[in-house]
Amino acid sequence: MNPHDYCHDKAAKSGSSFYYSFMFLPPERRQAITALYAFCREVDDVVDDCHDVQVAQTKLDWWRKEVSQAYAGSPSHPVGFALKDVSARFNLPREQLLEIIDGMEMDLTQSRYLDFKGLQLYCYRVASVVGLLAAEIFGYRERQTLKYAHDLGMAFQLTNIIRDVGEDARRGRIYLPIEDLQRFKVPASQIMEGRHDDNFRALMAFQAERTEKFYDQALAQLPAGDRKSQRPGLVMAAIYRTLLREIASDGFLVLDRRTSLTPVRKLWIAGKTWVRT
Repeated sequence: MNPHDYCHDKAAKSGSSFYYSFMFLPPERRQAITALYAFCREVDDVVDDCHDVQVAQTKLDWWRKEVSQAYAGSPSHPVGFALKDVSARFNLPREQLLEIIDGMEMDLTQSRYLDFKGLQLYCYRVASVVGLLAAEIFGYRERQTLKYAHDLGMAFQLTNIIRDVGEDARRGRIYLPIEDLQRFKVPASQIMEGRHDDNFRALMAFQAERTEKFYDQALAQLPAGDRKSQRPGLVMAAIYRTLLREIASDGFLVLDRRTSLTPVRKLWIAGKTWVRT
């Protein structure tokens, strides 16, 4: 199996909505965004699957070295070889890939966030930076597009946080800012115990409203001349925003279940958005 086949399998097996936004890209760009996504999955899996913090830290340090070796021309992992191949073609800064690892590393040392400002740093590293790299791969002419990519990444990560509240709590993490929990009178113990009530629904409605604003802000900043090149991001926005609204229409029952869209529905949204953009 060559490095790009490895990355394709990694992306396909994840079942992520991101996969549907890659499908309509020209082969070279699809190969590059798939390599980036596979890298993100590899480092994210280190944190999610490794229960020993020291072992996880060692693995993340290994990936830092692998990124550096990929840019030096001597990687050892299939994803490293794929990154070596695409990074020069699409001007992907090494520092941004390392910053993604910095974001994943935050999960090893921090399981709560005092306020939204602190959470934004985490979201920037694990999602907005990915958006900026993706914008380079998709192509753009106006630098305003990078502001769109930054905010869209933020919206995606906030949607993930809303969807995964219960799942994250079972891993000992609560990403919802402490200041928000206090404002809506939702103790952390209630989230850990998976108890829905009116206060929790109000808290989540507030999170969803904040997330919707990031979608609006992102889309408003995308220059008309870059809309076609950035269609994969617009496909993702359509899928993720539909998911967010589905969660809201279900009453934010996210503590004991994980709301998702069917593959057929994702494909339908992706095709419709691609054609209309």
